[in-house]
Amino acid sequence: MTAASHALSAERIVNIEDLRRMARWRVPKAVFDYLDGGAEAESTLRENCRVFGDVLFRPRGAVASVDCSLKTQVVGQQISFPAMLAPVGYSRLMHPGGEVAAARAAGEAGTGYILSTISGHKLENVKAASQGPVWYQLYLLGGREAAEGALDRARRAGFSALVITVDTAVAGMRERDPRNGMKPLLGPSLFAKIPYLPEILAHPGWLASFLLDGGVPKLENIVVPGKGPMELIDVAAALAQAAVTWNDLRWIRESWSGPIVVKGLLTGDDAKRAVDEGAAAVVVSNHGGRQLDSVSPTLRALPEVVAAVKGQVEVLMDGGIRRGADIVKALCLGARAVLVGRAYAYGLAAAGQPGVARALEILHADVERTVRLLGCCSAEALDRSYVEVPRAWNLERTG
Repeated sequence: MTAASHALSAERIVNIEDLRRMARWRVPKAVFDYLDGGAEAESTLRENCRVFGDVLFRPRGAVASVDCSLKTQVVGQQISFPAMLAPVGYSRLMHPGGEVAAARAAGEAGTGYILSTISGHKLENVKAASQGPVWYQLYLLGGREAAEGALDRARRAGFSALVITVDTAVAGMRERDPRNGMKPLLGPSLFAKIPYLPEILAHPGWLASFLLDGGVPKLENIVVPGKGPMELIDVAAALAQAAVTWNDLRWIRESWSGPIVVKGLLTGDDAKRAVDEGAAAVVVSNHGGRQLDSVSPTLRALPEVVAAVKGQVEVLMDGGIRRGADIVKALCLGARAVLVGRAYAYGLAAAGQPGVARALEILHADVERTVRLLGCCSAEALDRSYVEVPRAWNLERTG
């Protein structure tokens, strides 16, 4: 057994929180807090996780589930269990393997990976690394021409679906980042880094891998005509000029013939609009509590969206998922599958591809055990009868 595999063994890494602690130890505070933090007071970040405790299971007794299938189909593609890896920006800062390592781990686990526009590895290399479905998540950074170039590359590389994120009219105020030196870390000024050097030097393993990888990577999938790949530091300013509107979906459909998934919805009205605009699926998401604070936790918003779309499109959900039981609760409330972000990114920051693989292994085992203990035969057979929700949740607006 190698040192890395021993560190990630089932005896040492039992749950996602163990990977979180390992990531916190390995990477500088600026990088960890970028991954771990949320917007403003972080109330939505906390509620995303806490709200799962409001939903209680209603198991069936005296049921032996010898064969328990976790397989499901999402946008026409089969995955091994109902969870895919969500787009996570700046992944290459967490570990040099970044998006390539995460996509490879997802493919080996039989599930899908979604590549963020804000990525340090070329999309062609990410797709080539995975045996499973790979989707591309689009921001309009760099303008329409840069976006159309990325869509053409994604199509030719074999990406099977496009995810449009609609909740980033501007970047959220993540208060940990300015306090912990995220911007100086990314910027060219050595002088600006001086106050944060002791913290960076306290993580020699991360620092060595960061320097050997060439330092701050460019955004290889935002190629601005006449300028080349965008500098990573330009993202926050560029987001303010890159808001996606419903009108944008029309020209995006002209550039992309495959399925389109609309991500970042919290209301039934927006979900119905996405259906009207031709979405194949919607993602109930508040961006992991990283954009607008004090919005509904996603599990709480899920029933309203499910009711609104009336089965016309698949409903996915992300936000706050740290255990397989969380995934099962989302499925019981109508989600086809979930997207996990921080849960695997902690593993990536902790140990690269093996860390992502361990996160997926933990979640897969958790889901299977939970479904069996519920007395259910498969993930696809889960429904509202397996959970009890607070009485107030039954008052959701569905019109």
